[in-house]
Amino acid sequence: MSLQVRASEVQGTVALSTVPQEAEEIEASAAALRLGDVTSELKDITLQPLREQEKGEQESSSFAGERFSSNSPTAPIAELTSEQVQDTVAAPPTTVEAEAIEPANAQMLESVISVTELSSDPAISDRNDPMSQVTNVSQLSDVSPGDWAYEALRSLVERYGCIAGYPDGTFRGNRATTRYEFAAGLNACLQQVERLIAASTEGFVTREDLETLQRLVTEFQTELATLGTRVDTLEGRVAFLEDHQFSTTTKLSGLAWFNLTGAFADDDVLVETTDLNGLFGDLALRQAGRDPITNQPITQTVEDDPEITFSNLVWLNFETSFTGRDSLVTQLAVGNGNSPANVFASAGLYNTFGTPFLDQTAGTITGDNDVILRELFYTFPVTDSIQAVVGPRINWYRYFDNNAYTFFLTGGSTFNSNGSTLLNTIDRGSGAVVLWNVSDQFRLRVAYLGESDEFLPGGLFNSASNPDQGLFGGTNTITAELGFSPTQNINLRFIYNRSNIQQIGGLIGGAIGEPIYGLADDGFGGSLNNATADTFGFNFDWRVADFLGLFGRYTYGSTNLNPVNPARPDGEINAQAIQLGVAFPDLGKEGALATVSYVIPFSVLDGRDFLVSGGGDGGVQYEFEATYFYPLTNNVAIVPAFYLIGNPNNFSDNPNIYVGNLRAQFSF
Repeated sequence: MSLQVRASEVQGTVALSTVPQEAEEIEASAAALRLGDVTSELKDITLQPLREQEKGEQESSSFAGERFSSNSPTAPIAELTSEQVQDTVAAPPTTVEAEAIEPANAQMLESVISVTELSSDPAISDRNDPMSQVTNVSQLSDVSPGDWAYEALRSLVERYGCIAGYPDGTFRGNRATTRYEFAAGLNACLQQVERLIAASTEGFVTREDLETLQRLVTEFQTELATLGTRVDTLEGRVAFLEDHQFSTTTKLSGLAWFNLTGAFADDDVLVETTDLNGLFGDLALRQAGRDPITNQPITQTVEDDPEITFSNLVWLNFETSFTGRDSLVTQLAVGNGNSPANVFASAGLYNTFGTPFLDQTAGTITGDNDVILRELFYTFPVTDSIQAVVGPRINWYRYFDNNAYTFFLTGGSTFNSNGSTLLNTIDRGSGAVVLWNVSDQFRLRVAYLGESDEFLPGGLFNSASNPDQGLFGGTNTITAELGFSPTQNINLRFIYNRSNIQQIGGLIGGAIGEPIYGLADDGFGGSLNNATADTFGFNFDWRVADFLGLFGRYTYGSTNLNPVNPARPDGEINAQAIQLGVAFPDLGKEGALATVSYVIPFSVLDGRDFLVSGGGDGGVQYEFEATYFYPLTNNVAIVPAFYLIGNPNNFSDNPNIYVGNLRAQFSF
């Protein structure tokens, strides 16, 4: 079989191809190949000249007398194409075959020069220096890793063993090469590659095997086509089953918290309450009243700082799906938290200022580890963009007044900072929520909920399940929130809440009194009828940069009061709440979040005289809060937090209160 060497101008690659069948056969022996006897051993090796460069580039010379400089950045590199290697695999081990190339024209054939003709070229007479085979490129003293062709030489030497050096241990890469040297080196490398391929492909599929396989494919092409159709049909049926068949599944997840909390004041703290111990010894049930002589709210003084507490809270979530797109959520809770900050709170302000949100009890009696049902609701899709939620105990805060930097698990962590203090009269309720993703930028959420709160005893609260009040006759709210995201980094929320508030013991406020913080009567110690309230809120978070975020809230609420005694005039309490904060995402570690915020939880604008608790002496309570969420793993985090409360209970003369909390958080 004849061999022809073609130098391709594409990326300086030298490729091999066989001449047409009419070319005469030659035999080559690599073992006898030496620079001095190329003429006698290679009878008819032909070299095809480089093709002309495009668009006026200098015409390439024929290989006769041509020089390649190894220090040129465009020096050619000899390599095998993938087609050549593939053909060689199926060839007998004594031959190297390459894809045949038809001559472009007769003139190109005439330009092919035989080895016999080249043997008389005097240019090769000085190229017969004895050279020795090297096995490692480091044996070549004049080749260094910084040379542009170092990796190519290293591969040829160490992988193929077909590069020789001079006796003095040099390669002389900057010296021009003759066509004889090029042919000899190329042939040595080709024969080495041939031996490697033959050794590694013994027993592989032969051409005869491939021809037999092709005959079988042709003979059974009808059956194969039928089988392909059946497979396609089967795939379609499997896809349908995967989309429509679903096994009812319940998944368990949970959260657990340890809370270490301490609080102290600079001096004695004035508190609006008739009993510092609270009803049944429960701080959550502190009562309020008026002095019968002065008609002013009764106050008490807290003289001693509370002790440090260590408490727990656990939530267990059971999520069940019946179709794969719906979700039935059952959440159980147990806890015994009672933040020491509550010692300084006026009646109706329990779990407000300086109280970490997760340092709470889960039951109706403070400090008892009672297991209760915290949430129970069912979510299902109405359309691709609308979801509905129904249930006897829906968590209002799952769907409204959210904020990227005040989420209770990672961000601002007190009751006064993880949500608006005035917006919602109830925390959990019976009813329905509709979620509509209008577009990528707009979201609309609406809800109707009747009060059903796990913190409150059923005899006085949980009006939705009480036949005397029911779903529509007791405390209930209608909420609408429009979310707008002008960019991926900015989220704006506009919220409206309409509340019907049931009086408890003739008072409005307390646990179901928002937008009132505290307790209200008719202004003279008399009772009130049920009340109504309208509350407007604005909430934003802005990721200014990867390391910086801003967030805030503003809420305005107006509560309409109607005294039982017709001689007392109707009135209203108007109040506002403000929050501004800075967030530092990924501070110290990816996933970490630090927040610093300023909060005014309850600033009375009008109607202070109706407040029997929470009005203070006209001062405005404010808070500075700092929280740092630091994840130790994906499931464990520690969250240190510090709070400073000024003008507690809206008394301008009250001293500052300081609260520290260290939370360990576990998710599973």
